[in-house]
Amino acid sequence: MDGKDYLIQKVREKFASGEKNFKAGHMEAARKDFDDAVDWMLESGYDPDGDPALSSLFHHVVDTVYGYELQAFRKGEGFSEAPAVPAPIDEVAEVTTPADPRLKERAEEAAKSLSHDLPLTVNDQVLSFLNFFQTPRGRAIVETGLRRSGRYREMISRVLREEGLPQDLIYLAQAESAFQPLALSRAGARGIWQFVAYRGQQYGLHHTWWVDERQDPEKATRAAAQHLRDLYGVFGDWYLAMAAYNCGPGNVQKGIERTGYADFWELYKRKVLPRETKNYVPIIIALTLIAKDATHYNIEAEPEAPVASDIVKPGRPIDLRLVAETIDVDAETLRALNPSLLRMATPDDPSFELRLPQGMGEKFTAEIAAVPPGKWTSWRRHRVEPGETLASIAKKFRVTAAAIVEANNLERNSALDPGAKLTIPATQPLSETKRRLVSYRVRRGDTLGGIADRFSVDSEDVRKWNRLRSNRVSRGMVLRIYTLGGAPQAFPARVRSKSRRKAATPAPAASSAPAGHSSN
Repeated sequence: MDGKDYLIQKVREKFASGEKNFKAGHMEAARKDFDDAVDWMLESGYDPDGDPALSSLFHHVVDTVYGYELQAFRKGEGFSEAPAVPAPIDEVAEVTTPADPRLKERAEEAAKSLSHDLPLTVNDQVLSFLNFFQTPRGRAIVETGLRRSGRYREMISRVLREEGLPQDLIYLAQAESAFQPLALSRAGARGIWQFVAYRGQQYGLHHTWWVDERQDPEKATRAAAQHLRDLYGVFGDWYLAMAAYNCGPGNVQKGIERTGYADFWELYKRKVLPRETKNYVPIIIALTLIAKDATHYNIEAEPEAPVASDIVKPGRPIDLRLVAETIDVDAETLRALNPSLLRMATPDDPSFELRLPQGMGEKFTAEIAAVPPGKWTSWRRHRVEPGETLASIAKKFRVTAAAIVEANNLERNSALDPGAKLTIPATQPLSETKRRLVSYRVRRGDTLGGIADRFSVDSEDVRKWNRLRSNRVSRGMVLRIYTLGGAPQAFPARVRSKSRRKAATPAPAASSAPAGHSSN
């Protein structure tokens, strides 16, 4: 096997690996495989257009990869979910801290004197967790949750009141997630109220490729309230209802049947509940006592401001980056306001409600009118920065300058005003945006950067495609350029005989490309 055949074999293997990773949803691995496949050919020292087999393979890889990139972009960078954070209940429920008898008197006094609408039993199990929450790690968990509770307290209080439930059930969410909508437990429970998938579905929380409503704070709060109300209806006792919320009503019912006691503390003593559930109720009681007597426990946690937002219904899928650009915020702000969204785009659901920063609803409606609805998952909006040109913006978004001109009804040589908003047709239908090979003959006064700008490509790519050792180009040199839209202002090379054509000087093969196979 000679070096060229070995290169073709390795590129095909790497490309096949990329396709496999892409179809499995491993986007980063797929990107690396595809980049390697293309780079190996460009850096091998062989001319991809000088051999039919190499040329066919090169164009197949480039065209296919570009098509995959377009699919992924239209799915809102769709193969990576928003990152989850560990649910604190997993850590706290495994703690073994001795009870501190010095805490008992104050806790018993608080249980009698402080306003509460759930029973507050004080015993060694509760004192054990009161002690843990005085340690640096325990204190950090408590303070994080109490700070974050400010975001959702008003909403949770309203929902609990509407469902006719005790207000102190809010501390169940403090224990479960510290009010983190992206909390994920080892058992796969998600959201502020830590629903597992099947229980969430039972209470109307939908989970699709695009959305997981267990991570929607208000919808999950409504579902949790209804579930807790149902559990209380079954057991008639809030401690048993909370235990059943944690381990399932079936486990609690079996414990009652085995022991004959419908009392949480009896089930605790007789060891018929899972360990985490045994600790679950004492954790909630301890957190309730601390939250209601925070000064005594030296807890310093200023609650964050409630989440205020405008709600819009896009009516169709839209890329969050486009939304962010229309209202001049970053996409992460939108993700924080919409934690149920798993991807960087909204679902194809006319009823989906998208939350925007308060006061931004009208601005979004006005700005989005500049983008055709059918392009909401691909086009973008861009605010012009000082010094930017059509060419530099085109390179940034991997489109042609001509496409930006057309989308914004501009003149080709228009000066761009800093602060102006442009509509960017970032991805067009694949048939319109396949990269085309253009041959360009260098003219007097040309520079590599100027040529790259003319074709809306990167100068480093031009160097790779032509195996140039430096940025220097000479008059008469013929360059290969893979452009989205062909020559914008065509100065193509005339057809000349091979003997008279001045080609770019090849660079040595890069070390990262597969080495030629030797029979030795």
